[in-house]
Amino acid sequence: MRDLGIYIHVPFCGKKCGYCDFYSVGYTRQAAEDYVLAVLRNIRYYSDKQRTVSTVYFGGGTPSLLAPEQLDSILVGIGNCFALDTKAEITLEANPCTLNDEKLYEFRKIGINRLSIGVQSMIDSELEMLGRVHSAERAERAVLDAAKAGFDNISCDLLIALPNQGTESLRYSIERLTALPVQHISAYILKTEEGTPFDCDDIKLRLPDEDVTAELYFEMVRILEERGFMQYEVSNFAVKDFESRHNCRYWKCEDYLGIGPAAHSCYNGKRFAVERDITGFIRDDVQSVTVTDESPCGYEEFAMLRLRLKEGLRFSDVPEHRAEIEGKLLPLIREGYAGTDGERVWLTPKGFLMSNSVIEYLIF
Repeated sequence: MRDLGIYIHVPFCGKKCGYCDFYSVGYTRQAAEDYVLAVLRNIRYYSDKQRTVSTVYFGGGTPSLLAPEQLDSILVGIGNCFALDTKAEITLEANPCTLNDEKLYEFRKIGINRLSIGVQSMIDSELEMLGRVHSAERAERAVLDAAKAGFDNISCDLLIALPNQGTESLRYSIERLTALPVQHISAYILKTEEGTPFDCDDIKLRLPDEDVTAELYFEMVRILEERGFMQYEVSNFAVKDFESRHNCRYWKCEDYLGIGPAAHSCYNGKRFAVERDITGFIRDDVQSVTVTDESPCGYEEFAMLRLRLKEGLRFSDVPEHRAEIEGKLLPLIREGYAGTDGERVWLTPKGFLMSNSVIEYLIF
């Protein structure tokens, strides 16, 4: 059977963070109930028992705002309409403030086996500046409670290059976070997305410049790898065998189906996106989508996504472009942006930091 990942976008948040550009709306119990029914309708619409679902990812928004029984109904719906692998990786994104012992136990009981907890920092002043509603102590307790509930695959999000951030504060957050029972860390450089509250001079003027951002990024990579979290993608680090199986689908051009407002898909030979409109999603029998690519995963896209991974791009996967790529490699290797063993090409941390321009030079 053809392998498939399913992404469910849960667009509810208790509070919108000033830096966030992901689609979300305020939570109400009625909206959540109506939303779950719409998700189930769409699961039935895409039903295909010939597809084996090996990863499910509840992203958001704050998916942990949904009740365990609501998440369970969605998982049961997927199991009824697809061939859900008994060893599927099932991830739930969670805000620390939404977690307690009872919910964590119920999440584990219904089959969720991976948590992605939005920590962002382990310093209270940074959390307050970011608009997060939890403290560092609350984030720490959420991770410890999750481990106590039986979760042995826990990922935490970390933001770096914050306003006025230096290496000492970043090191403190990383060391405190990696001392906890976590197996994966997603670390992102803070961006000021257009139209968000952070898109203002007050924030922009306090952001680290390019040199300081580079210093922070390299220090982060060094400390994480020193503590056993190996970089496997531009922004992702894991202890051995705990890479995100679902997210790797995106970078390997494997099929995934997105359900929910603002969800994206690469499914049955097309890329498409759902409208950013929860009212329409709840109202319509089938989610409204826009096709963004009629024939995805051509050479340029395939190579670009593979070069985001530490394992890099194998020449055997793009034999007709090998000579072209090799002809451009020498200056990148000499300047420390890339490496090769004759079978593949990969980017170094220095190359990852400049990945957009390095990849554009190599493959376009």
